[in-house]
Order: sequence, then C-alpha cells, then structure tokens
Amino acid sequence: MAKKIPLRQCIGCRESKPKNELIRIIRTPENDICFDKTGRMNGRGAYICPSELCLDKAIKSKGIERALNCEIPDEIFEMLRGVDLIDAK
Repeated sequence: MAKKIPLRQCIGCRESKPKNELIRIIRTPENDICFDKTGRMNGRGAYICPSELCLDKAIKSKGIERALNCEIPDEIFEMLRGVDLIDAK
C-alpha cells in the first residue's frame, strides 16, 4: 500500500498541496515569527507556497495574522519579503 502524502493548504492561494512543497511560517512560544526550515520547530504554524505572489496575498488578506493568532508588525512582513522563499525550503 502506498504511503499517504500529507496535504496542507497555502494561506495565500488557498490551494491544498503536498506538505513538502510548502514553506512553514511559525510563531514560536516567545512570539517570534520565522520560517521553519525543518518543519519540526515548536510553535503555531502556517504553510505558504514558495512564491512572492502567495506571500503578498497572505499579507493583504491578513491570512498570516489569522493563522498565527497574533498581530504582526510591518517590520516582520518586510523581513519575510526579504528572505528568498525558494532557498528557505
């Protein structure tokens, strides 16, 4: 029997994709926002496609803030935009 591939929904484009194709953004217990490259860090997580377009959609619709249950300052969004999403994987 084939192994089941876990799916997650992108908070930008709202499409379900395999978990290993998405990037996880987390809010740590210390309330820091960062990319989780391993997929195993502690904290509340949200998944996003590795594209600038999906990140912009998630920021505009406040999808990241809803998913992480916190207000996110503009400096954090600028930091997230500054990271090369494809290399963050």
